[in-house]
Amino acid sequence: MKLWEKGIPTDKQIEHFTVGNDRELDLVLAKYDALGSIAHAKMLGQIGLLTDSETVSLVLALEEIIKDVENGKFEIEDSFEDVHSKIEYLLTVKLGDAGKKIHTARSRNDQVLVDVNLYLKDVVQELKEQVKSLFDLLMESADKHQNVLLPGYTHLQIAMPSSFGMWFSAYAETLIDDITMLNAALKIVDQNPLGSAAGYGSSFPINRTFTTQELGFETLKFNSVAAQMSRGKSEKTVAFAMSSVAATLAKFSMDVCLYMSQNFDFITLPSHLTTGSSIMPHKKNPDVFELIRGKCNKIQALPYEITLITNNLPSGYHRDLQLLKEGLFPAIQNLKACLDIAIFAIKDIKVKDNILADQKYNYLFTVDTLNEMVVAGMPFRDAYKAVAEQLENGTFQSPKETKHTHEGSINNLCLEEIKEKMKDSY
Repeated sequence: MKLWEKGIPTDKQIEHFTVGNDRELDLVLAKYDALGSIAHAKMLGQIGLLTDSETVSLVLALEEIIKDVENGKFEIEDSFEDVHSKIEYLLTVKLGDAGKKIHTARSRNDQVLVDVNLYLKDVVQELKEQVKSLFDLLMESADKHQNVLLPGYTHLQIAMPSSFGMWFSAYAETLIDDITMLNAALKIVDQNPLGSAAGYGSSFPINRTFTTQELGFETLKFNSVAAQMSRGKSEKTVAFAMSSVAATLAKFSMDVCLYMSQNFDFITLPSHLTTGSSIMPHKKNPDVFELIRGKCNKIQALPYEITLITNNLPSGYHRDLQLLKEGLFPAIQNLKACLDIAIFAIKDIKVKDNILADQKYNYLFTVDTLNEMVVAGMPFRDAYKAVAEQLENGTFQSPKETKHTHEGSINNLCLEEIKEKMKDSY
């Protein structure tokens, strides 16, 4: 059954090519399609295009469909083109003419817009909650290990002293920026496109304000063409926010892989978070973090994939837009999984004490030594040359301690201020 069927048969090869894997992907949208239909049915009843009894029957039938979706009993068989046709079929079989009326004053175009926006609203909120959980874990680790020193690097060369408190809280504060991106994406998708129909509105006297309130959208996407043009833009905005989270996770995972290697030897992971080698019995590999890194790097390509699909499309609907789900939906599940496993694994990272006892880290403190000379009255450039000479002739004595006081420095991490910033941003 196709919603656009006119009784003219479609070549099977063409049908397979145009439908693609929409049936599988549309299972994600089934609950939201039913929710959108409930709001639409109530609105049709309000303006007199459905009787009270038809409205009640449709709402009850759609609520049953939602229960089936939640219980894993909803399927989209090969005889249906997509979720919209399957749900309309179920309503028509159960309710007869009332089911046939559900498509009045709407198109599959605004149906899928509503479905995707409702779905992405939930996705963004779920991602925010996961990011906040990761933030809390990182801040807890920062507080616990704030005085355990760690080498800092620039150009992968030993640079200045850092600490595990600084390392963990750096990633925590970076997640606040990711929350800001997610909030921006939420603002974009929290607009109701229902009623824009095929992109040019409807001659029926529909009430779009009613469906906006019924579906819990913050506002309407007022202009019907603008509503249609939001397809692709909404997905890309969410993809950019996801890529921001993914970039943070990928960088942190790379650090873990480096820090766990014998050449760095700053942290260890328990056996249940590592894998072995088929031929080297000594190996303990950080596969979990390598896969987080790989999956998150792949997610960072998603905004550009969506851009290339949509960037030369004129206004109006185009079938190219169907392809957006193929990249976006699996990426959402991958990012959720990466966040879950990161939260699971990070709590078991074991940091090592006395890392800086190794003499190769003595040079970490050259800047601190230089600064003490400047505070004592020596011009900066002269102090710089004096320390350089000590390094050259082997007389440099490392203080092996830091006395930093400014906000966000190694001895003043501002952990409470970072927590407040997250609270304000969330």
